Amino acid sequence: MNQKEIKELIEFLVQMDIAEFSLERGDVKLHIKRAGVAQPAAVAPVVVAVPQAAAGAATPATTPASGAPAATSAASPAAPAAAPAASEDAGLSVVKSPIVGTFYEAPSPGAPPFVRVGDTVKEGQVLCIIEAMKLMNEIEADASGVIAKIFVPNGSPVEYGMPLFGIRKQ
Repeated sequence: MNQKEIKELIEFLVQMDIAEFSLERGDVKLHIKRAGVAQPAAVAPVVVAVPQAAAGAATPATTPASGAPAATSAASPAAPAAAPAASEDAGLSVVKSPIVGTFYEAPSPGAPPFVRVGDTVKEGQVLCIIEAMKLMNEIEADASGVIAKIFVPNGSPVEYGMPLFGIRKQ
């Protein structure tokens, strides 16, 4: 991985407001952690894609070597939207992603989803699959109740700790 690719990756992470990122590719290990990034109370669904060519990205980035300050304007549009979502999600048990991978709502393409909003679930029931390194990991409900919210669209990449489902306990 060359310096240009690392810079493009950092610009992408700043643009998507991702605070921490790790990558291992062969013998190259890269870990990026942005300091001073405020964590929102409620996380809105984010669609993250691997940049093919981020040369057109206008957002400045902080590189670990340079220490140059990053622009925080990318985080400010999401802040007002987080306040209404926090009050609406206050009574929910949130199922978070235990791993980084790709979120799938169904066991296979064309199959019905494991759960939909309004479905009643029991603790331990499979809610979705997260694919990581070609392994399908079943994610189970950590509480019994009704699915009130699905935070992630099907086929989207997810990060560790990212909210997947909101379950209203009964």
